Amino acid sequence: MGSPIYHHETLKSIHVRRSCSEIMPEDHTPLNQKKSWWMRSWLLFLLAALGALLLFLGITGLRIVRAAAETPANKADVIAIFGAAEYSGHPSPVYKARLDHGYELFEKGMAPVVITTGGSGQDPDFSEGGVGKEYLLRRGIPEKDLIAETQGSDTAKSAARVANIMRTNGMRSCIAVSDAYHLFRIRALLEHEGVLVELAPRPESRPRSTWERFAAVMREALSYLAWRAGLP
Repeated sequence: MGSPIYHHETLKSIHVRRSCSEIMPEDHTPLNQKKSWWMRSWLLFLLAALGALLLFLGITGLRIVRAAAETPANKADVIAIFGAAEYSGHPSPVYKARLDHGYELFEKGMAPVVITTGGSGQDPDFSEGGVGKEYLLRRGIPEKDLIAETQGSDTAKSAARVANIMRTNGMRSCIAVSDAYHLFRIRALLEHEGVLVELAPRPESRPRSTWERFAAVMREALSYLAWRAGLP
């Protein structure tokens, strides 16, 4: 008599397990398959991010090249000459060429005031802005028409200080002088401060080789991206 009862309980237990398995099916998806799905998702995300970065750099690079070909079409309140290296009180060849170009614009009557920019860097005795002002004084620009910005330690800080000088003196428009591929970012920085900007690239300031030009454009595009992203 015990054997039929045992058989009945066994059948009942099997029926219950089968019913549970139908209600709550087991997940037979292999762990490696789940990992593979997550890896594919991350890979697609990284490829999309890389594609967006390359697109941004490409478009920005074209804008940099176009800005490098501009010339000032209108007169302005001030000519701002962005600094470069100075050596013991003497402008480097690059800086001298920028100053000479600014001097030519002043002589043409494009603006009545010239601002030279740049801090002292590693030189405790001279600043780029001060050296630029002294150079233009020797070239014949009256001291009353010259302003030296001597605290800016990089392009962004110099642009902010130029804008502050302009606001203090009631000036609104500016002709920015620098190397060709540098000017796109300078205009963005000054316009961010509310300045109306014309561009005046230093003559023959583009690198000679195609690779050097590409590297210079990408360097400026990355610097522009860093500024837009709020990075130091």
